[in-house]
Amino acid sequence: MAVVSALVLAACGSDSGSDSGSSNNTAAAASTSGVVSEQSVNGTDVLADAQGRTLYSADVEQSGMIKCTGMCTSIWAPASASASQAKSAAADLGLKIGTVQRPDGGSQLTLDGRPLYTFTQESPGELDGNGVADDFNGTHFKWSAATTDGSSAPSSSSSSSSGGYNY
Repeated sequence: MAVVSALVLAACGSDSGSDSGSSNNTAAAASTSGVVSEQSVNGTDVLADAQGRTLYSADVEQSGMIKCTGMCTSIWAPASASASQAKSAAADLGLKIGTVQRPDGGSQLTLDGRPLYTFTQESPGELDGNGVADDFNGTHFKWSAATTDGSSAPSSSSSSSSGGYNY
């Protein structure tokens, strides 16, 4: 299993295509909840977790429906928070931030009912996962960065290809 995970991570890491050392990354505002902040990454205003990693949602997950499970969560880590932290972030940022219960019992952040994740193949202040398409357990996912206006960021041509893994 560890070998499979290493191969999956290696395959994903080779599809980056963006400048991870960009000087265009600046923090904008943080919520007092400590779990969500607003950040400008490569000229796009996105939501980020407490560590400054961009938050993403999948096109197939809406109204709190969780489809990213198993191996998917080794690439797309669920953004966890308590209901009170989400409520505080919603009030601070003026967005529809909430939580949903995951199949494993954990509590995951949502934006307008869409579960939020971080992309494990990028560092804080990067936007490499935006537009990535992949497949897990027979489900096709297309990932978009969550933006500060509550929408999804438009995909850039440099990051809109498949992640190179299917499960």
